[in-house]
Formats: sequence, C-alpha cells, structure tokens
Amino acid sequence: MFNSFGNIFRLTSFGESHGKGVGGVIDGFPAGIVIDEEFVQQELNRRRPGQSILTTARKEADKVEFLSGIFEGKSTGCPIGFIVWNENQHSNDYNNLKNVYRPSHADYTYTVKYGIRDHRGGGRSSARETISRVVAGALAKLALRQLGINITAYTSQVGPIKLEGTYSDYDLDLIETNDVRCPDPEKAKEMADLIYKVKGEGDTIGGTLTCVIKGCPIGLGQPVFGKLHAALGNAMLSINAAKAFEYGEGFKGLKMKGSEQNDVFYNNNGRIETHTNHSGGIQGGLSNGQDIYFRVVFKPIATLLMEQETVNIDGIDTTLKARGRHDACVLPRAVPIVEAMAAMTILDYYLLDKTTQL
Repeated sequence: MFNSFGNIFRLTSFGESHGKGVGGVIDGFPAGIVIDEEFVQQELNRRRPGQSILTTARKEADKVEFLSGIFEGKSTGCPIGFIVWNENQHSNDYNNLKNVYRPSHADYTYTVKYGIRDHRGGGRSSARETISRVVAGALAKLALRQLGINITAYTSQVGPIKLEGTYSDYDLDLIETNDVRCPDPEKAKEMADLIYKVKGEGDTIGGTLTCVIKGCPIGLGQPVFGKLHAALGNAMLSINAAKAFEYGEGFKGLKMKGSEQNDVFYNNNGRIETHTNHSGGIQGGLSNGQDIYFRVVFKPIATLLMEQETVNIDGIDTTLKARGRHDACVLPRAVPIVEAMAAMTILDYYLLDKTTQL
C-alpha cells in the first residue's frame, strides 16, 4: 500500500537498496510525447552516487531500462515500465547494523511496524528508492516542456552557510557548474569545504533546497483538499530526510503586515499581473500564473561514521559505529529529486485541470 504517487499521472515504484533493482510503472502518461532517453539518463546521472568527493563512494551506472509504453521513440499512452539494476551493493558493510537501531533512522519504526526489516542499506527506507521518482520526473519534465513549463532546483543553504537573495538574484545556469549545485560560485565553495570537513569527521550536515517553477498556467490546484501548495508539500515531504516545506515568503512573512505582503494587481497591457510575488505563485490553493517558488529543508543524514550510543533489538544499551559508503550531505543529490517530484505534481495537476470544464 501507498507505494503509488499521483492521481491521473501515477507512479508506482518498487525495489530496495540492496535488492536486484529499483523500478516503477507509470500510468496516465499522455500518448505521443517524444521520449528523449538520453535526457532521462542525464537526470539519473545527476542523482547517482559517486559523482563527486562530496557524495557516497558507491559506484552505480544507474542505467535505466524501459520495458513498455514506448514505441518508435514516443509514449503510447500505455503503462511505462522501467527498471534500474543494482550492480555495486556491499551488503556486508551493514552486518554490524543487523541487531541495532541507528539513532533517528527508520530502523526502529520499520521493525516495530512490519516485524521485519532489510538492514542492508535500509531496504525500502533507503534513498535509492528515489531512482524511480527521478525517472518518472524526467518523463514528466519532457511533457511539461511542450507546455512551456520549466522547473529548477538548487542548494541554497548548507548548515549555517546560506544564500541571502532570492532565485531571481542568481544566474541559475551556474547550478550545474559545481558539485554542490549552488548558483553562487563563492558560496558553493564554502558549502563544499564545509561538507568535506564534516565528512572527514565522520559526521553529516543538512540544509535547504530552493525550487522555482516557471510558466505554470493559472488555475492548477483542486480546492479544498487538493490545493496546489499542499500537493507540492506532500510531494516534497515524501522525500527521504525532508523535514520542512515552505512556499512564497513562508515564515519570513510573519514579520510583514498584510499591506506589505499583499500582491497588488495591475493591468499590464491587457494582462492582469501583480507587482510582487510574496504568495509564491499560488493563491487560494490555485496557481496564479506567477513563478511558483518554495524551499525544502533536509536534515543531516542519520547514518554517521562515528560512534553513537543506541540500543540493540533486545533493548540493551550499546554503541554503534556505522561502516560503508554514505553521503555526508544529501543536498547535492536531492536537487534532481526535488525537481522530479515537482514535475510529477505539476503534470498530474495539469491533467486534473483538464477535467474541470467541458
């Protein structure tokens, strides 16, 4: 149950970190969309491990294999099945985790809920599950591209190091020019140095990703229980290690008066627009045609390569020092995942909007 995401555009994912592979089935994808498999692979490459010294050293090609739903380079409207085979598991690295619970990890809750857990890499709770999301999100991006909708995410904070401006203050073309995926080269170096330092200590660190959606039409969203910002929040908070979501001014807006935060309308040569965009492109749960922007906070990853106190499966106090290959900071590899979840949400709600009026 609950391994599916979406309403009309719907992804059902399967697989575990140290199983044979990770994959999914996409239903409701429109027919006739040109499927650029090279683009899909590029999106996976942005997520895969071992891409820099800042990420886990696990080496996986993460080559996607499509099984159905594509004919002569286009979607057929039938279910799109795909799989990415696991090739570089080091399951023995996790043997010392078999009978203990990692602090702040899903080890304990999975064991209590199911009575069994796959300790090898965390099984289904591993972020390797997000491979399916990136593939589905890449396909959603290809469909949204035809509609003129573009989605971009970037690292805006690592620990105490943060960008002070908004997305409009930076050249977003610079995001992929550094390992941290930050549009400010100087801040990116500071962030990378901090991640590398923390990694050397066997510790981890968190931060924030910012995402902007441009070209979204007016009216996407399904009040009252399917508001667009709620759908985006649900999508983002389903990602491993995500702890908070805010859109528009978010908590910063608490310091403003209504007269300061309201987005005043004006007539721009026959088109109704607003002078500001404090609302983050969404009003009343519906997109208003302005840029949609939001932030997602990710916690420091729970698995540390340093000694921690914990308990074993018998409830006896003990200590644990994890082994293996782990990220010190999830943010650089989470960028394509955030974009993927946003793309799936927007495409799904675009298709839902087509049912509003005959």
